[in-house]
Amino acid sequence: MNVSSIVVQTVPKFLDEVVQSLKECEVCDYHLHDKKGRIIITIEGEDVSEELGKLKVIEAIPHVIAADMQMAYSEDELDANIKVINESDAVPNLLKDENIEIDRVVYHGDLKKKDSQLQEFAKSLSNPDGVE
Repeated sequence: MNVSSIVVQTVPKFLDEVVQSLKECEVCDYHLHDKKGRIIITIEGEDVSEELGKLKVIEAIPHVIAADMQMAYSEDELDANIKVINESDAVPNLLKDENIEIDRVVYHGDLKKKDSQLQEFAKSLSNPDGVE
């Protein structure tokens, strides 16, 4: 099962009409809109092909300027990722070793600089023990 969020754009002049059409449409679920003509909906499908078919129906609604997928959730993909997480050992060996000398521990992070240091941290995973 796939679920995707869609941002639908119309001009404010036709907002109420498009919102009503989406609410009556059986291919999506309406969630909210703003005064600028942006409307948030979700669609579901067994696969991407089914979702794309529903997206085409939405795009064909009168006064819809654009309908773009923003986020997608795939149950199969999530299940595969959960399996990888469950089968991996996410706790570094360093945290399991009760005999490690604390002054030998190398800290590789800084929450204030996490974005710029994220790649360096990933590279440091080649040293899973975290000890110099």
